[in-house]
Amino acid sequence: MLGIDLADCPFNIMWNGDNIWSGDYSFLLRNLVLKDFRTRYRNMSLGIFWSLVNPLVMMGVLTFVFTRIFPSTAIPKFPVFVLCGIVPFNFFSLAWGTGTTSMLDNANLIKRVPVPREVLPISSVLGNAVHLCIQGLLLSFIAIVFGAGVNRYWLLIPLILALEVIFSCGCVLLCSALDVYVRDMRYMVESASTVLFWLVPIFYSFSMIRPEYVELYRWNPLAAVVLALRAVILEAQAPPMQLMVKLFVGSFTMFAIGWYAFRRLSARFYDYL
Repeated sequence: MLGIDLADCPFNIMWNGDNIWSGDYSFLLRNLVLKDFRTRYRNMSLGIFWSLVNPLVMMGVLTFVFTRIFPSTAIPKFPVFVLCGIVPFNFFSLAWGTGTTSMLDNANLIKRVPVPREVLPISSVLGNAVHLCIQGLLLSFIAIVFGAGVNRYWLLIPLILALEVIFSCGCVLLCSALDVYVRDMRYMVESASTVLFWLVPIFYSFSMIRPEYVELYRWNPLAAVVLALRAVILEAQAPPMQLMVKLFVGSFTMFAIGWYAFRRLSARFYDYL
């Protein structure tokens, strides 16, 4: 119908009349995630271990700087404390950056094959979520090594990280759609990620935040994820219900905004790609 050989499509998409996959998004989504996972560390000597090296290096540097060079108020188990911030922030920053350019990076696929366009940015986030799971295991291991101990509230960790993934999907849907029209969007995202590193309590305690900014931090889903992880891992208690409600509302609100904006803007994608 399109004058192309679908057998050449890199994702082996099944063709079924006028509907490319009968409304089933899972096949394409799974293949896109696997493609991202297989190609990210291709031809690299350490391969997937780079998912572990990066947060460990960052943890080591921040621990050295804020316990030896500029020692402040003593924070127990500081390596675990800082890793609870590094792991979710690294995932969000990388997913946001790569997801923003996902439409332009896959422009040829969009033009050649009628794929559901929203699947592309979402698959980019889920591809990074694989590395989030790997780094989550690293966080669990480091917590045990430093004596944090396993407790029943660890069962909440998958829920906390899942809400972060939903929030990230919303941000990526919005920014990837805008990137088609405004090619500077990727640089705006990079700058925003740099600023966000300082606005999320990664290496400083939440107790240091001035009272007038406390609620602003709690409504930031990324900061809420960090605070919830620290409550579970370091304090061995469930995150405050108020914090979880704000994380839930913020994540799904961002996803709804991103989805709505993407659907509205996608009508003219083909003219700009």
